[in-house]
Amino acid sequence: MPDQTTPNQSELDQTAATPARAGHWRLGRRTLCFPRRPLVMGILNVTPDSFSDGGRFFDPTAAIAQAKQLTAAGADLLDIGGESTRPYSEPISLDEELSRVLPVFEALSRDWPIPLSIDTSKAAVAEAALAAGAEIINDVTALSGDPAMLDLAVRSRAGVCMMHMQGTPQTMQDNPRYQDVVGEVADWLRARRDALVAAGVAADRIALDPGIGFGKTHEHNLTLLAECHRFHALGCPLLVGHSRKGFIGKVLGDKTADRDAGTLGVSLALANQRVQILRVHDVAATRQALALYEAVGGLARSS
Repeated sequence: MPDQTTPNQSELDQTAATPARAGHWRLGRRTLCFPRRPLVMGILNVTPDSFSDGGRFFDPTAAIAQAKQLTAAGADLLDIGGESTRPYSEPISLDEELSRVLPVFEALSRDWPIPLSIDTSKAAVAEAALAAGAEIINDVTALSGDPAMLDLAVRSRAGVCMMHMQGTPQTMQDNPRYQDVVGEVADWLRARRDALVAAGVAADRIALDPGIGFGKTHEHNLTLLAECHRFHALGCPLLVGHSRKGFIGKVLGDKTADRDAGTLGVSLALANQRVQILRVHDVAATRQALALYEAVGGLARSS
């Protein structure tokens, strides 16, 4: 039986051909304006158990050096996180997470040339990072995992990125189900956006992330990525984290394959859909791929 179409889904479909595209994102101390090419957010995992970099930057000295390297490579933003959210990962204590990320934020300080983001679902960690210079709260629970996070977002006037996740990292990949993954994710993000605005967060401080790999099957991920342009109808910047994720190995037919080339392919497809921010591990390669894509007219065709 065909799915029932809600008014919100119908609205999304009607704007899909010529979607609105947010042109800026207000952060803690500055405003990002979006050119035609996506901005590149570098990922810095200060964890011992990251799925992608195997704890290479768990040591604060290594993490700080990597922050400098990503910035020199051309990152427009830097996202720093101390707790793994890979499937079936276990949560860590507040003290442990603070001990991992605070030395990095304190070393980079408020004078860092690009905006810093704290990737956390704990309000105390976010507050400490904001005090040390962060301008963005990037929360995989969309500010619902900690009751204090929403009040912090209102008080701090930081930029906020809200991600969609079905379940928790411990359960999200057990059996994710959707009738219409794009419509349902969009409706959920719209509801969370409206809740934040009603609580006092300015709409232009909110970015949205469809949550690739968070409570989605391989097919769900591909559908969301192929139709990401539809989320522009929500009126907020789109931030997509697809880098080195498992669906790439499945498309390639080799789970052990290097996923960086596949990540670049997806990045260009998202650039073609005018996604504003790409969250990636390999900043230099992404910048180069985008530069060449733009040079041969790819971004002009997506305007």
